[in-house]
Amino acid sequence: MNTTTKDQIPFYSLDKMNSDIRSEILDSFESFFDSKSYILGSSLNSFEIAYSSFSNSKFCVGISNGLDALTLSIKALNIGKGDEILVPSNTFIGSVLAITNSGATPIFIEPDIETYNIDTKLIEHKISSKTKAIMPVHLYGQPCNMTEVLLIAKKYNINIIEDNSQSQGAKWDNMITGSMGTINAVSFYPGKNLGAFGDGGAITTNDSKLNSKILAMRNYGSVQKYEHEIVGFNNRLDECQAGFLEIKLNYLKLWNQERNNIAKLYMQCLNGVGDIILPKIHPNAYSVFHIYNIRTNHRNDLQIFLKENGVGTLVHYPKAIHLQKCYSYLGYVKGDFPIAEEICATSLSLPIWPGMTDKKIKYICSKIKEFYNKI
Repeated sequence: MNTTTKDQIPFYSLDKMNSDIRSEILDSFESFFDSKSYILGSSLNSFEIAYSSFSNSKFCVGISNGLDALTLSIKALNIGKGDEILVPSNTFIGSVLAITNSGATPIFIEPDIETYNIDTKLIEHKISSKTKAIMPVHLYGQPCNMTEVLLIAKKYNINIIEDNSQSQGAKWDNMITGSMGTINAVSFYPGKNLGAFGDGGAITTNDSKLNSKILAMRNYGSVQKYEHEIVGFNNRLDECQAGFLEIKLNYLKLWNQERNNIAKLYMQCLNGVGDIILPKIHPNAYSVFHIYNIRTNHRNDLQIFLKENGVGTLVHYPKAIHLQKCYSYLGYVKGDFPIAEEICATSLSLPIWPGMTDKKIKYICSKIKEFYNKI
């Protein structure tokens, strides 16, 4: 493969997945177009049934995007001003935006340095009389230790709001993520393992009252037209996107397995290379490798070297949430959450997507080895 400054192996590609489902997607769009039913139609209802079955939940409500799904989940539990939600210090900012947009206060919990998920040993120390929920985030495709989270939530009688945006199809102790919380949110952003062709999200729950409340909240507070039981919002999943997502849902298990195969080859090829720290998967977890994250003290130089050699990478996430300008009012300073800060400073995400060939993976690994041979 020739060296070039232009990516030859992009960080992410939809080409193979889109090619596999192209005819089904076009058929779905034609049916949607001809139906003349574009909001809260049969495609959305069908997808909600399919996704609730997939996620082993009694109910699923399609929502406009992942952030809205988290926000409505919090509001449905009547959590707001004066309340606190425990959330990992290492996550995408959307998890925390949902908390603060609801008027509640985020209480950060450091992650386990090996799994990057919330360290369950630290949770109880942060619980107070104001704590109303724990928000475990199944980061990078690996589920949290939900055995411990469930025990703590039961002990203190607090809710669990699973942020399952990066882990559709992942399992903890054979329990699928997005099925274990009081209420659970998922994103269908196009780059997710199950991604729409635009924004999208969903809420799952086993609580019929919460399900009824969410159905009203997403639709102007109304279940029956022009009858508004609560103050609601316009947070409906598009009918068109629901049809596309149901098609892609049929392929998700296969695509997740392919991600696992790619991750396995990365692990074989990069084991013992330089100072690289490879992902560590908990023995009770089935990861779906939404992101293949490595850590190295040479992160920035390695990223530049790979780009020069035609390999696209990303950093998830370069600045910890407690250091973001928008949350300066919380009063945190550098050093308050050192594990999250260390992960932010050393993480590099390598390409991983269905359709990647062994040849591409081995090329990436060969270039990483070449980098370490030069330093």
